[in-house]
Amino acid sequence: MIIPVRCFSCGKPVGHLWESYQNATDKKKVMDDMGVERYCCRALLMGHVDFIDTVAEFKRA
Repeated sequence: MIIPVRCFSCGKPVGHLWESYQNATDKKKVMDDMGVERYCCRALLMGHVDFIDTVAEFKRA
């Protein structure tokens, strides 16, 4: 739903990188420039799907 603040595997802070990654056209170059080198952190950014707008439409009963 919301990008995690830290990587699940290694604990490196990655939450602040989401907007730069999302707006980029060349994802690989942007991750290299931001210093995201570990596979776990790259997978976290590449595999994230932002569902917050979809979930926000529903109310709790």
